[in-house]
Amino acid sequence: MRISAMPEEEYLLEGNSACHGCGSSMALRTVLKALGKNTVLVVPASCTSVYQGMYPNSAIAVPVVNSAFACSAAIASGLKASLEHKGMEANVVVWAGDGGTYDIGLQALSGAAERNEDIIYICYNNEIYSNTGIQRSSATPFGAWTTTTVHGKREHRKDVAELMVAHGVPYVATASSGHLDDLYRKIRKAKSIEGFRYIEILSPCPPGWKYSMERTVEIARLAVETGMWILYEYENGILKFTGVSKAIADGKKRMKDVEEYLLLQGRFAHLNAEEIQEIRRYVAEKWRKFAGMRGDGHVVAAEFFV
Repeated sequence: MRISAMPEEEYLLEGNSACHGCGSSMALRTVLKALGKNTVLVVPASCTSVYQGMYPNSAIAVPVVNSAFACSAAIASGLKASLEHKGMEANVVVWAGDGGTYDIGLQALSGAAERNEDIIYICYNNEIYSNTGIQRSSATPFGAWTTTTVHGKREHRKDVAELMVAHGVPYVATASSGHLDDLYRKIRKAKSIEGFRYIEILSPCPPGWKYSMERTVEIARLAVETGMWILYEYENGILKFTGVSKAIADGKKRMKDVEEYLLLQGRFAHLNAEEIQEIRRYVAEKWRKFAGMRGDGHVVAAEFFV
């Protein structure tokens, strides 16, 4: 669906205090258009809990429950059970950053997934603790500068979407702030599925990633085009690449070199040739792994094995 064809109703209102070029606010605007008004958000400590504004002047035009970092999935589970007990229907959705998903909230997330709670959990992943000062999270990629990895992170990122696939939940998908049409479609699909659904959105952060605010969409798209972020959905035991990632996997589009993506961001400015090559190796390994999981009957092209 083209962005111009999305519903006109706005649930993330003008005047919110998100940074200019904020990838998460772009994604949240799209997510709420796809979900509609009959939605309750659970928002743990994060950038969103700041730019939503202070009660009673929230910039989010659906009910919002703010939670501590560690318990958003548990709170959403309780909300859903309470609504069902009252005979009420609503989309109960966690909207959490990577800090509240990958690290502090992982135990509650895993528990809700294992119980197959009928909620949607969305992680907007800006690969750092942006709101508290740009610290490293376990979603931070190898080599990236943060205020707690000033010489670059030495470990590759954890992948919670893969953990959710391993939990055997009904639906897992990845998306990007640079491909809002793909995000909208996946949220609409998730809305129609019963049980636990997990969606992770790459959401570039201008101050945390050190780039000029008008380049958010360009950088989000380059992440996909260079293979640093793979777009896919996993449903009924089948993994399918989507969008640009599908075109790469099918051999219809050539994957760009990761250096094109890295050099646009100040957080990677210190990388040397060996470190860039290590990222290339990691990307190739990731693609091989996902190609092996592919279950839609298509032959996977070999061109992306750099």
